Amino acid sequence: MKQTLNSPAVRWTAGVIAAIVLLVVLRFKPWQKPQKALTVAFIPVTCHLTCPITDYASKTTTTGTRFDAMRFTEFPSIIESLKAKRLLAGFLTVPLAMKLREQGAPIRICCLGHRDGSQVIIRKEDTAKSIVDMKGKTIAIPSPLSNENFVVRKAMKDQGLQPDDIKFQVLAPPDMPAALAAKAIDGFVVAEPFCTKSLLDGSGRVLYYAHDLWPHYISCCLVAHEDLIKTHPEQVRDLVRGIVESGEWAETNRADAAKLAAPYFRQDEKLLNTILTANPPRVSYTMLNPTDAELQKVMDVGIELGQLKKKTPISEIIDRTYIPAEVHPAKIDMAQFTGTVHP
Repeated sequence: MKQTLNSPAVRWTAGVIAAIVLLVVLRFKPWQKPQKALTVAFIPVTCHLTCPITDYASKTTTTGTRFDAMRFTEFPSIIESLKAKRLLAGFLTVPLAMKLREQGAPIRICCLGHRDGSQVIIRKEDTAKSIVDMKGKTIAIPSPLSNENFVVRKAMKDQGLQPDDIKFQVLAPPDMPAALAAKAIDGFVVAEPFCTKSLLDGSGRVLYYAHDLWPHYISCCLVAHEDLIKTHPEQVRDLVRGIVESGEWAETNRADAAKLAAPYFRQDEKLLNTILTANPPRVSYTMLNPTDAELQKVMDVGIELGQLKKKTPISEIIDRTYIPAEVHPAKIDMAQFTGTVHP
């Protein structure tokens, strides 16, 4: 019996079993505290770039929370999921977040997702040089409750146009470049990557970058359900830190950010790279802590346009508790990136 136990075959089998056990232990690391998981909603626009980066970072570092970026194609679905508590965190436009708070929804803005990033695109052959030259023409917007609508309306007022001097048509952002190419509209205002798509196909040109009309323009923000803030503040802290640190990393690692985001967005890496590496930058990911004055400006424009009905106190809209005092670039290990994700 002793000879049998010491036989080469038995020793080989025991060695294989030991190796398998070691691999399982190393894979699941039972000595580490299990990560809690939190799903975060995003739409595949460069305004939401920090969401997939935070997803990736949480899976390749030792953060306390695992973030799963969930891709949506429209904001209404995100809103309904937040209201029903199927989701507890996600990206929305600032006006949408304000509207939800106005309606009593228990959500708070926790930080911004970006600065700039939207453009007013018109037909390439159009000779317009200002918003005044668009009088009588049709411009597509993603929603009346979008910052893109707000910025164009503000520009009209600043340049002396009346509200009905330009026709506005609500159109899904992915449909805007084709509509412009077909001459069904005269222009559109939206976030990237749809602007650059129109530039690359030769049908459009930039009339304005959003920051030309509204310096330090803000559009989208991270919101969290108040139930999440109350019951799992540590997850909110991890998430906000992840977003702002991912932004700090993306700001100086733009080509890698395009590579990382492409499979999450299900978009061409070359397109995202063109946008993110443009000079001067078309979108930025720093200064993600908005001031009260900046938020109030958005609200005032919304009220003037009739999209918002009352002045909700800014303190009821944003919770800055979880924004870190010092922001450092996220630790992103691109060596582990395989190009395949399952958002």
